[in-house]
Amino acid sequence: QVQLVESGGGLVQAGGSLRLSCAASGRTFSNSYMGWFRQAPGKEREFVAAISWSRGYTNYAASVKGRFTISRDNAKNTVYLQMNSLKPEDTAVYYCAEGPAITMYNYWGQGTQVTVSS
Repeated sequence: QVQLVESGGGLVQAGGSLRLSCAASGRTFSNSYMGWFRQAPGKEREFVAAISWSRGYTNYAASVKGRFTISRDNAKNTVYLQMNSLKPEDTAVYYCAEGPAITMYNYWGQGTQVTVSS
């Protein structure tokens, strides 16, 4: 059973930075993808970024490109989301997810709250 545990959320002022972590366990992760998603109050969940475990291929939503960086540490089975130049509109619960394709995710973490004050 795959388990994903996010950490690193918090309250930050606009323009600040946060780094989210997602620790994965339960099996070997070699041919799958890890994604970060977010959901703001009253809005649908949206894609933020994704990375492949094997080759480190990355993809970003247009709204975060150039500000956020996704990375992975295969030895630690951990994926990171470095968030810089944060804006109030980045406020949301951030979830990590794992799946066989960049557009398909089967396992989800519990989420971590990110709040950006203006």
